[in-house]
Amino acid sequence: MTAQTAALETSVLRQRVIGSRRFSNYWWAVIVSAGGMGFLLAGISSYLHVNLLPFSDPTQLIFIPQGVAMGFYGLAATLFSLYLWLTISWDVGGGYNEFDKNTGQMKIFRWGFPGKNRQIELTCKLEDVQAVKVDLREGLNPKRTLSLRVKGRRDVPLTRVGQPLSLAQLENEGAELARFLSIPLEGL
Repeated sequence: MTAQTAALETSVLRQRVIGSRRFSNYWWAVIVSAGGMGFLLAGISSYLHVNLLPFSDPTQLIFIPQGVAMGFYGLAATLFSLYLWLTISWDVGGGYNEFDKNTGQMKIFRWGFPGKNRQIELTCKLEDVQAVKVDLREGLNPKRTLSLRVKGRRDVPLTRVGQPLSLAQLENEGAELARFLSIPLEGL
């Protein structure tokens, strides 16, 4: 590696942001899919009086009200699991934060739901970034986020939604970014 290559590598900081392709989303999609299909097949079995489940005999259920209720819950769970699988395949919320000292630009990129706003991209000058903010709220619904205070804009969030970072991880990421951009770290 040459000195010029090493200088280029240290002048660009790129942070990957995990969106909906987290282990917990895969876990819940599998669980809800299996449960939803089981309930749906139990409701259909009670209507047709044909056993569609290998581990149970739902043909003994009375279709109204038990079979209808099981079919309804099965259909609702199957639709919810379809939503989970689609958000995983679209990687909603995934993307990256890129800070490039060579071009003097900051680029925040996220994937959204399909449509005209599928790609969410925010670009601004590094000189407009005033500080890295750490927001800590403990309690029943803890909030631990990292954001940038940018001149002329609202605060720009940098961390993923839905899963709070550990305090040490949040502190390390915030300090690394503040050190890289040579700006203050606020909120700790």
